[in-house]
Amino acid sequence: WNDVHPDLQEPVGDRLALAAEKIAYGENIIYSGPIYQSYDLSGDKIIISFSHVGSGLIFRDSGYSAPGSGEVDAEIAIAGSNKKFVWARATIIAPDKLEVWSNEVPQPVAVRYGWADDPVHPDLYNKEGFPASPFRTDAW
Repeated sequence: WNDVHPDLQEPVGDRLALAAEKIAYGENIIYSGPIYQSYDLSGDKIIISFSHVGSGLIFRDSGYSAPGSGEVDAEIAIAGSNKKFVWARATIIAPDKLEVWSNEVPQPVAVRYGWADDPVHPDLYNKEGFPASPFRTDAW
């Protein structure tokens, strides 16, 4: 958490090389993990949309990838208008969409994922094996 140099540098270099192949050379490849794009409120849930999903979203540790196949805790927090974040549940509802909720937050307004110096259990990836980037939907 306090060192900008990753322990495993080879995977980082591999991912940077893939990004160069895509961006600089125009190769038709998946080079990134899911990146937060937008959100919609849906009753007591928030629907998160992503770009760079490749073949679709997956919860790596649980193996859930089919829409509605299961719900997990995946370093996702949700808050209402009181700005108090609590741990949330999530399920994949489409190849590029995640549904997030908590029974403690009946009217959610914001979601955060992997929002810590050293997230304990980030679990959201695309099927190609690239991790989702940390994100927040709020600007508080």
